[in-house]
Amino acid sequence: MAEQAYERITRELAAQKQQQQPAAPQAPPPKKEVSAAVAAGIAAGNINISKPDSDRHALPDDKPSQNDVLLAEFERRRKMRDIAVPTDDEAVKLRLRELGHPTCLFGEGPADRRDRLKQVYAEGGSALLKTLEAGQADKTEVKEEKEVAELWYHEGPPELKTAREWIANYSLPKARQRLAAAREYYTRPDQERTVERQAISNKLRKYTNYGSQVGDTRPLSFCEFSPDSSMLATASWSGLCKIWSVPDCKQLRNLRGHNERVCNISWHPGSCSTQARSALNLVSGSADGKVRYWSLESDTPIGQIPDLESRVGRVRFHPSGRFLGISCFDNSWRLWDIEAASELLFQEGHSREVYGISFHPDGSLVATSSLDATGRVWDLRTGKCILPLQGHVKDVHAIEFAPNGHHVVTGSEDSSIKLWDLRNRRCEYTLPAHTSLISGIKYQPSRGDFMVSASYDNSVKIWTAPGCIPLKTLTGHEGKVMSVDISHDDKYIATSSYDRTFKLWCLDPTVTA
Repeated sequence: MAEQAYERITRELAAQKQQQQPAAPQAPPPKKEVSAAVAAGIAAGNINISKPDSDRHALPDDKPSQNDVLLAEFERRRKMRDIAVPTDDEAVKLRLRELGHPTCLFGEGPADRRDRLKQVYAEGGSALLKTLEAGQADKTEVKEEKEVAELWYHEGPPELKTAREWIANYSLPKARQRLAAAREYYTRPDQERTVERQAISNKLRKYTNYGSQVGDTRPLSFCEFSPDSSMLATASWSGLCKIWSVPDCKQLRNLRGHNERVCNISWHPGSCSTQARSALNLVSGSADGKVRYWSLESDTPIGQIPDLESRVGRVRFHPSGRFLGISCFDNSWRLWDIEAASELLFQEGHSREVYGISFHPDGSLVATSSLDATGRVWDLRTGKCILPLQGHVKDVHAIEFAPNGHHVVTGSEDSSIKLWDLRNRRCEYTLPAHTSLISGIKYQPSRGDFMVSASYDNSVKIWTAPGCIPLKTLTGHEGKVMSVDISHDDKYIATSSYDRTFKLWCLDPTVTA
């Protein structure tokens, strides 16, 4: 290839030299006659005179040799390859105009114009190249300044700083307790822990259907156990929310307050214990952007937050019960202060609708999932996104923190589940879990020894945690399973489905309340 390029460049230079051939040189002057004495000296060898056709040592002149010309041409073409010119045709024309060259020649296309601009820079020498580099450096600095100027931060109210400090003071003692329990667990002999895990796995394989109940005239979109596991709340596309007794599945309340599909319903962490029955015990969100508060003594809402402009994906209580996390279809999620009745944080960061939201067991972090095929973990104490969860190829609908505090799991429309390690900041496992969309994932609330996943393939699967070994597949629904939950006493698993029913699953069919 190098020889071909050399020959081609030689031919081009020869053609250019022939076109630029100067006029024929004048005839040389007539030779001068030498005297007889000089001729005798030359014949005797005493005088040496070089002949016109003989070799002579001529002084070097300023005319470059053929090799120098070729090397210069190679260097010019190398510079042309290295020169970065704009790809936009209008920018190329503008640059040519600035250099005093025609912006367009007859029959010239955008690619030819870019090549001509490169040639102009290459032929312009080092001075023009330095000007080009300086201009590009100036534009880079301007671009960087522009990007810095375009960075946007939401200026929160003064109450947000107070809330961040409160969350930090709340989460630190919880983290110490969690770490102390983990240290105590790992001080036990390995054999003892292995036997315990095997016993749990054998027990989980015995889950079976305990009961089924028609929950509404339209699909049931969500279900969740109360903190004391004595009640189950369901949400429906009809706009109704209902409370059922466990395990006999009798209706206790019919909550009316939504006119659109209810996306989810969530229990207050202190419900059935520290929270009065007449106080806020549940919260629900619907597709028309409405969030309603509910008590255990009334079928109508006892409060609400101002209507949002977009659909609500999920509403979850902070572990303290003081804040609400709301995921919205306007590509954002909100942090709402229940006590102050004010929005503390409007957080953007996803490029598409935010669907799921989950709080860390300590209350220090929050994780969100989005239809942009990613999840994100945010630090509530600083407001920073500390870990993007990238790896799914389709919408991420489910996201949940593990009780151990350092794992988070995501479920996607690509039918896979991914387990992420927050300490190593990477994905530990990718599970081809189902044959259709993953609609929900839940960990065992008490210790996180197992997790369950629900899917639009009409099934629910039980997995060990954190080993992610499949133990049992629960089938029985005739439609898509839209939600799943585990009772806090570990006795029951509840599922709600597109077939308008919810089911209870337990270890022993003869279990009683």
